[in-house]
Amino acid sequence: MRLLKVATCNLNQWAMDFDSNLKNIKDSIAKAKEAGAAIRLGPELEITGYGCEDHFLELDTVTHAWECLKEILIGDYTDGILCSFGMPVIKGSERYNCQVLCINRKIIMIRPKMWLANDGNYRELRWFTTWKQKDQLVEFQLPIDISKAVNQDSVPFGYGFIQFLDTAVAAEVCEELFTPSPPHAELALNGVEVFMNASGSHHQLRKLDVRLRAFIGATHTRGGVYIYSNHQGCDGGRLYYDGCSGVVVNGEVVAQGSQFSLKDVEVVVAQVDLDAVASLRGSISSFQEQASCKTRVSSIKAPYSLCQSFNLQMPLSSPLEITYHSPEEEIAFGPGCWLWDYLRRSGASGFLLPLSGGADSSSVAAIVGCMCQLVVKEIGNGDEQVKADAIRIGHYTDGQFPTDSKEFAKRIFYTVFMGTENSSEATKERAKVLADEIGSWHLDVSIDGVISSLLSLFQTLTGKRPRYKVDGGSNAENLGLQNIQARIRMVLAFMLASLLPWVHSKPGFYLVLGSSNVDEGLRGYLTKYDCSSADINPIGSISKQDLRAFLKWAAVHLGYPSLAEIEAAPPTAELEPIRSNYSQLDEVDMGMTYEELSVYGRLRKIFRCGPVSMFTNLCYKWGSRLTPSEVADKVKHFFKYYSINRHKMTVLTPSYHAESYSPEDNRFDLRQFLYNARWPYQFRKIDELVEKLNGSKVALSDENTGMGVVAASSGDPKAGI
Repeated sequence: MRLLKVATCNLNQWAMDFDSNLKNIKDSIAKAKEAGAAIRLGPELEITGYGCEDHFLELDTVTHAWECLKEILIGDYTDGILCSFGMPVIKGSERYNCQVLCINRKIIMIRPKMWLANDGNYRELRWFTTWKQKDQLVEFQLPIDISKAVNQDSVPFGYGFIQFLDTAVAAEVCEELFTPSPPHAELALNGVEVFMNASGSHHQLRKLDVRLRAFIGATHTRGGVYIYSNHQGCDGGRLYYDGCSGVVVNGEVVAQGSQFSLKDVEVVVAQVDLDAVASLRGSISSFQEQASCKTRVSSIKAPYSLCQSFNLQMPLSSPLEITYHSPEEEIAFGPGCWLWDYLRRSGASGFLLPLSGGADSSSVAAIVGCMCQLVVKEIGNGDEQVKADAIRIGHYTDGQFPTDSKEFAKRIFYTVFMGTENSSEATKERAKVLADEIGSWHLDVSIDGVISSLLSLFQTLTGKRPRYKVDGGSNAENLGLQNIQARIRMVLAFMLASLLPWVHSKPGFYLVLGSSNVDEGLRGYLTKYDCSSADINPIGSISKQDLRAFLKWAAVHLGYPSLAEIEAAPPTAELEPIRSNYSQLDEVDMGMTYEELSVYGRLRKIFRCGPVSMFTNLCYKWGSRLTPSEVADKVKHFFKYYSINRHKMTVLTPSYHAESYSPEDNRFDLRQFLYNARWPYQFRKIDELVEKLNGSKVALSDENTGMGVVAASSGDPKAGI
């Protein structure tokens, strides 16, 4: 037997914080060596942090990465262990995203990334170039100070693998795994048994299964040990990297790290038998045939052994059941961990949330409550870093630290109900009860006096006083009165966040939390610069439907039972007067349901539908209950208000990225914000199709093809609309 112990890790890196990044890397190596591992794999660009973005264009960033690598190499960190480090490297005039493979204080190979991630949230081609010389390894001249420090002038650079005395090892970097022709396929035919994938993969609801299927598929039919490492945490932006580092052997998961955690360093270790890889490959005739006529990949010989022989004291890692979180758990733990990273790294002393008693703000409150529970739990598990951060943020003294999540919430979480004459007693009471369940410092304030003062000022200036629509006012008056209330709440929220710590003799400031969801952003059903405008928003790319399911789950599993009543209440903004014959409701105001909004959002973004293709697809989906004319009216209504309100996305509060149809304008969904909202050409084409369908009386039903050509081309059998 050839027994090999490997270690991979989740690292909570912070872009451009080289000190903490280097500390985490060193800690992970120490834990890997303590476990007896012969290989240690870290995540992509771990030395700099993955999210440096345009900082990658600065020569300083590359220089500092080399300085950190030098510090590792001149120490004993790589003695007796193969380590793979992610960092940017400049060769000639090009900048590459690289894995630097080191052992025994020497660099033995630099592997540049060949296929860069450049869609969705990823912009790697903005900062790096792809390595295109697949047929050879070239010599790379090391920087002078590195060369002197390690007594090494140059190193092989390019695509290839390392042939050790007892096995062959190769790197495959993140996106390369998901390409149509991934490198591991031909590397396996060249005898590579161990694949190391350094990744920078962010969390998205229901995404983990896609990633794990790729790891499993990489070795299921061709054998091999696939090691995966990922970042975990908020490294300075909207993304939460969700860990799940692990090891797969011959298509079976034998080790899996956590997906959500407050730990800065988590090392996952597995003991594998490489003879099992050789045995599987030798039993597959097609593999043998293809290997006999393979395209040869360049290699480097390394005069070291990584494996140990048969030893009963070294038990093999057995296949395990993969751990998946439910979407409700993902909503609780992902944004909860992201908020903790943001809080402890921002210098703030806590959060302030305008809590209306509705579903959205209550979801945010529950996530903060979950964060507090996670902090107390991790302190109980002995995490000294979490404990130190909590003591600092909560201003504990005399050796005290958080032991109760409600007590901790009282120190770091303010909630404010900002009521008006249009607010109901029911929502006011719901907000108060939920705040008590979570433990927040809750305030109840009426803002009618401020509204009245502004209206009096307006009347003095113009001689007119606006009225609500139910009282005979116009649409313009009605909208203006609602916007006044919403914007006053934003101003008051930021005022309280900056001054309440002073009132309570606490240092620092509070971060204002927003609570608009992805569907409201898509439709533009929010006031520009209202309570959707905040410092950060943990639910900004989560759908209303998912949030309602989360509220039901959190009422039981987080111990906040009032959330069940909040979820059951009809969504309302409470910005218009309540009358015996009128009560404001979100879905009535929008002219569409939240369920329909989710459908529109997925078609627009995920399936790349414009107005015409959205109409044709919805004719298939809704044809059994709606006529083509009715479908056309719905599509036109959505695109009208989407385009009218798209400008609001340019000032959308930075939000946790969780949904693939997010309309977030700054990074993910790049589109214009000034539209011809009449869409004359597209809507005319829809009208022509409606006339044609009505003329031919085509019977459409849900039983036809579901989503037609668009859904069928998604490549995901679970992609429902």
